[in-house]
Amino acid sequence: MIDFLCPVLEFMILLPWMMIAYLPMKQHLRMRPVRLAAIITPFIVLLALAGGGLCYLLSVKTTWLFFIAAAIAGVVYVRSLHIKKWKSISVFLAVCGVYSCLGSVARALNLILAPGSGSPWLSLRAALLYNLMCWLLTIMSWRPATHAVRELLEDNTFAQTWYVFWIFPLLFTGLNLFMIPVYPELMYGGRMIEGYIVIGFSLLFLLLLLYAMFYLMAAGLNKNDRLRQENQFLAMQQTRYDSLRSAISETREARHDMRHHFNALQNLAAQKNCENLEKYLSDVQDSIPDTELELCDNALVDAVASHYGMLYRKHGIPFSFELDLPAELPVPKIDLCSVLSNLLENALEASLRTEPSRRQIKVRACLHSGHMLLLTVENTFDGVIWEKNGVFLSSKRKGEGIGIQSVRRIADKNGGYSRFLHEDGVFRANVMLRAEKQNRE
Repeated sequence: MIDFLCPVLEFMILLPWMMIAYLPMKQHLRMRPVRLAAIITPFIVLLALAGGGLCYLLSVKTTWLFFIAAAIAGVVYVRSLHIKKWKSISVFLAVCGVYSCLGSVARALNLILAPGSGSPWLSLRAALLYNLMCWLLTIMSWRPATHAVRELLEDNTFAQTWYVFWIFPLLFTGLNLFMIPVYPELMYGGRMIEGYIVIGFSLLFLLLLLYAMFYLMAAGLNKNDRLRQENQFLAMQQTRYDSLRSAISETREARHDMRHHFNALQNLAAQKNCENLEKYLSDVQDSIPDTELELCDNALVDAVASHYGMLYRKHGIPFSFELDLPAELPVPKIDLCSVLSNLLENALEASLRTEPSRRQIKVRACLHSGHMLLLTVENTFDGVIWEKNGVFLSSKRKGEGIGIQSVRRIADKNGGYSRFLHEDGVFRANVMLRAEKQNRE
């Protein structure tokens, strides 16, 4: 019975493994935590019984069968979450790297607790210590996983940092596999076992240090990118303010000159000089400044729309804005302004490459159901739009367009939606932004 229990206990570390992997994912679960726990816990127990029982019957080491069981648990983990797959896989691999270091320590302790046993798996005491270390690490990681890691997962400002994270846990997992003694009896010479334990803990400390460095780097990059976006919006607001101040100044000058215009018109009317009267009226009308600047009640959105509206007017591009948005929005303003800026910038670039007689940009935005914002941007275009497997490629460089990539990422963040269509020379972007969960409840 004990021989059967030992390999099962080695597989049972998948239980704290899955728990620590789920800690930062509370906002991204596809079902309620209680229901998920009721499904995952018996699933892991059955997986451990099946894997341990198979190792017991075949009298083989748990190493490679454990990786198969971990892969199955990983697939279940990824499919139970509503988040980008590369994020959930990165978190799962991060736990894999940490537990592989603890596995090296457990193997070294097994050499001390069960010398010369010859068993292909850990002894009962070593397996229990292995599980105890895993649970202690899970408890110690509770706060960092539910605060720092969760914040990093939910921050999509600079998501590219996640694309290289998987290298660390895979590298350390490979190192720990390489350290498994081929001939365990040789470990009893000198201080090999003590060195094995020191190396295992050193790798664990180094890996956790790399995780901390990655977090600080990613958090810093995210902060810098948010500051860049805020500076961009502030620059747009400054441009909007300067335009408004210029328009007010022009209006004051026009009012000051109005008395002189009326005197001139009165003299022309008295002389019954209709031809010069009509010409003078036309000139006066052209000199009256256009002060219609209000596009939206929301200050930030209005600043972005007005900024691009002036650019469209400068380049002679016909445009229309229908922004039915209140001053306070349920969706993050930074997200909305980033999406709007990217779409309006793309529309401007496409219009500049389009025949002037065909240029047209239409923008519509409104709230739906109190927590969803619907945004549509249409623009005409000439030439060819490069698309591969549903991904739009940039016309300025190799790879996917950064603007569209950013829009998709922001729209997906809170369960929103984005779709891009092009037909008959018209490109249309439809985006739905949803409020954050705490704002919907």
